[in-house]
Amino acid sequence: MSDEATEDLRVLRMPVELDYTYSAGRSASRFLRAIQEGKLLGQRCPVDGKVYFPTRGACPQHGMPIDGEPVELPDTGTLVTYSIVRVPSANIPLELPYVAVQVLLDGADTVMMHVLGECDLETVHMGMRVRAKWKPKEEWSTSVANILYFVPLDEPDAAYDSYKEHI
Repeated sequence: MSDEATEDLRVLRMPVELDYTYSAGRSASRFLRAIQEGKLLGQRCPVDGKVYFPTRGACPQHGMPIDGEPVELPDTGTLVTYSIVRVPSANIPLELPYVAVQVLLDGADTVMMHVLGECDLETVHMGMRVRAKWKPKEEWSTSVANILYFVPLDEPDAAYDSYKEHI
C-alpha cells in the first residue's frame, strides 16, 4: 500500500457565491411592476386559454407568444401540495420547521411555490384554501417577497378534482 492511500483526507468547506444580473424582459417586468402595486398577474394562452402565472412571453406548452391582456388574479387559492421542512438552508432564513407549499391561485392554471404561516403543522393538508399575507404596503417592492406567506382560510376544502392535475 502506498503512503498516499494511508494519509488522512481533509475535507474543506468552501463557500460559493454567484453574482449575476437578471434582465426581467417585458413580461416579467410587467409582473414585477404589478406586484409592487399588490396585483398578481397571469396571462392567457391564445391556443387553449390556460392562465399562466406569473405573466410570461410565450406559452410553455405551445410555444406561442402570449400577447393578450394580462389576467389579474386574486390572492386566494388552493394548497395543492406541501412539504414540512425541518432541515436548515443557509439561503432560507425561516424558523424551522416551516411548510413549503404549492398554491394554485384562483383562476390560474399553474402553481406558485411559497410558504404557509399561521397554521399548526398537524392541520396542513392538500385542498386547504389559503390567502396571501402581504407585507405592509409601505414595504412593497418589485418582488414576490411582498407576500410574506399564505394563511389558511376558514372555507371548505377545494374538491380534489379541482386541483389534481397540478400535483
